[in-house]
Amino acid sequence: MEKPKNNAGRIILGAAALCVLAAVFLFAWQTLRPKPMEGAKTIRIEVIVNEKTDSTWTINTDAEYLRQALDEKDLIKGDESVYGLMVTSVNGIAADSGKMEWWSFTKDGEFLMTGVDDTPIYDGDKYEITLTVGYDDW
Repeated sequence: MEKPKNNAGRIILGAAALCVLAAVFLFAWQTLRPKPMEGAKTIRIEVIVNEKTDSTWTINTDAEYLRQALDEKDLIKGDESVYGLMVTSVNGIAADSGKMEWWSFTKDGEFLMTGVDDTPIYDGDKYEITLTVGYDDW
């Protein structure tokens, strides 16, 4: 006669292992994520529409994140979401989702891996904000 298996113990052990793994990932994220630079800094913003520079801004700021610096100059508008601000308008130019337009953010030509709320800024950074057409471009 076989003994019944104790599934409750396995479930508790699995849940404990999952909690430990989540704590390790949270610690790693907090430790390894880019840290913002404190104090005064100067960044450059280039707004690109129809593959041409529409405007260029030099922003002197104490902001630590890109959104704060852009908000200081009232350059962006958008919709709040659980992921942060979804930028819909830059320098008064609105992206038309019906035409599959959206604003892409790059730093020195490389796509940002974070949203404007979570992108730390450093003195001398150069960002491009481009009105992009089509959702398969990136």
